[in-house]
Amino acid sequence: MFNQRNRPRRFKQRTAALTLCVPLLIAGLSACEDKDFLFADEDSSVEGTAPHRSDAIQASLDQLVHNDGYPGALAAVQGRDGQVRDYIAGVGDVATGQPVPVNGQVRIASNTKTFVATVVLQLVGEGKVELDAPVETYLPNLLRGDGIDGRKITVRQILQHTSGLDDNDAELATNYADVQHTFFEPRQLLDIALAKKALFAPGTGWSYSNPNYIVAGLLIQQVTGRPVGEEITRRIIDRIGLRETYWPPAGEQTMRGKHPHGYFPDTNGNQLDVTEMDPSMGWAAGQLIGTPRDLNRFLTALLDGELLEPEQLEQMQTIVDAPEFDTTGNARYGLGIATFELSCGGTAWTHGGDAPGYTSRNAATEDGRAATVVVTGAPTSLPAAQHVEQALDTALCAQP
Repeated sequence: MFNQRNRPRRFKQRTAALTLCVPLLIAGLSACEDKDFLFADEDSSVEGTAPHRSDAIQASLDQLVHNDGYPGALAAVQGRDGQVRDYIAGVGDVATGQPVPVNGQVRIASNTKTFVATVVLQLVGEGKVELDAPVETYLPNLLRGDGIDGRKITVRQILQHTSGLDDNDAELATNYADVQHTFFEPRQLLDIALAKKALFAPGTGWSYSNPNYIVAGLLIQQVTGRPVGEEITRRIIDRIGLRETYWPPAGEQTMRGKHPHGYFPDTNGNQLDVTEMDPSMGWAAGQLIGTPRDLNRFLTALLDGELLEPEQLEQMQTIVDAPEFDTTGNARYGLGIATFELSCGGTAWTHGGDAPGYTSRNAATEDGRAATVVVTGAPTSLPAAQHVEQALDTALCAQP
């Protein structure tokens, strides 16, 4: 939702508006329990776990808590052999000191975009949508503004962030406490962008914009005649068995399963508990709730061809330069998915997302590796944001 990939330009703007967070003093706990895999530090006292030697992945999560001030961190990592390991660090609730729940639910924010892009591409495969058709074909008179014309913006450009539509995150994030419990209609979110001049002519530049995926969500609803959340559930969540992922219905502000609390700074730098919030401000750009394991399952299923026909998957993976997408400046973006260059060589496919209270970074490789790293709270600096991406790199490169 807000500043999804901590792009350097956007990150600098937000730190000025929100003030740097004061790192919390936290007693870090590094223990994981799960019915299949157990990981814990030797001094862990969490019932039901067994001691396990510290490794590079656990160390990277511990550093996110102890050095970068994130209240908690959690990760799920899948090796080429399909084995899944879970990790946690820090606390899931600052007030009580409870540990981070293993594979806890979080607001996965802009990872929602990959789900939405997948549904649009499924509709392309069904002959119901054409990627290079104008948005006007499906949503007449929707996109009109200064330099904005839906007759000249294609569906592909919406999914690829090459439409020229400006973002709406600055308007929503500046005084977040004022809108935390506000319900937004999709058109309200889109109108913020339509009130601003286009950033560039369609197809001549790249800029990450949540309103692009508001348009994509409206397109899905117009073509199918059903709510976008229902289509995501039917076509993806139920189809590949994502048991802990769901689209919150209108008005639902809590999370249903075990979850760490999320924290977000107010304008004075004080940490607010924003676990309960109205997710409608993300809608098709960031409303979903899920777990690290489910995110790994989704990405691996997508790359394995379980959700798209080869032609549509190839279109999704046709990429353009997107230097502002992550902190490396080397990313390239397709249709709801991007590249992630690994320090150990090779490329992974990724998206990631930032909701108030939760920052997630996830990626999968075509040889079966996958990892998702989530921290609670917002980055306190550009290095703190980079360290989350580095933890993801560590998780993928550590796999045999």
